[in-house]
Amino acid sequence: MADEVIRGSLDSSELKPPRFGLIVIGDEILSGRRQDKHLSKLIELLNERGLSLSWAKYVADDPAQITATLKESFASGDVVFSTGGIGTTPDDHTRKCAALALGTKTELHPQAQELIAGRIRSMADGDPVKANLNSPENQHRFKMGEFPLGSEIIPNPYNQIPGFRIQEHYFLPGFPVMAAPMMAWCLDTLYKEYFHQEDWREKSFIVPKGVESTLTPLMEQIETIHPGIKVFSLPSVGDSNKGGVYADRHIELGVKGIAHLLEPAWIALRHGTEALGYKIHDISHL
Repeated sequence: MADEVIRGSLDSSELKPPRFGLIVIGDEILSGRRQDKHLSKLIELLNERGLSLSWAKYVADDPAQITATLKESFASGDVVFSTGGIGTTPDDHTRKCAALALGTKTELHPQAQELIAGRIRSMADGDPVKANLNSPENQHRFKMGEFPLGSEIIPNPYNQIPGFRIQEHYFLPGFPVMAAPMMAWCLDTLYKEYFHQEDWREKSFIVPKGVESTLTPLMEQIETIHPGIKVFSLPSVGDSNKGGVYADRHIELGVKGIAHLLEPAWIALRHGTEALGYKIHDISHL
């Protein structure tokens, strides 16, 4: 792919990690019949490689909605993982919607055809009827290899039925057991030059009975004085089951950013919080 050639020609020290996004497609997620596991897994895989997730979206099995979402994400220039909807049942629309979003059509990918044929033969277990690639049932299975023109395959170590990739979008099955290793393959094969370029860290503490409206000016001041640092606030109404400072209303207040920029902002946030009359409880000391 052309974008891979361009990336490979640059000094890795000059490369800025791209934004990574996730699209999870499926009515079963939105209805609550199944719980999404892709979001937490992708975050884990990215973090292990010194990268982070910028955004995530959940989309129904609706062709118009899928197409519109993909048009937007293709135009973003982000690296996007999309899970779900690449099968052959009536509610699987992702392959055709990706083609529509790109203004092209789908076509049976030769390498995908070979892999699917191999899967059919292995599952036939010597039965010539089941192994007949021209049977209506097996011809229908080949639809799983119909990808937008210009796509390349993503290997699936679980059952050999591939996903596909095009314009830095990676289309994977809805099954986490398949999608997770395929995500890892994409990252390790195509984005290794970005791994651990930035030592990204975060530090936080608990502010018992903290009030966000009181702390917000301090948070804004820290971000202004310390560019590249983000200040975050996670309020809680309290949990009596946890006890201690967690039992009553509190705020987890912290900073996140590149390690060498973090410490001055961390110290300023602590001092500023104490100057407002709050006591600080370090999480590691609780």
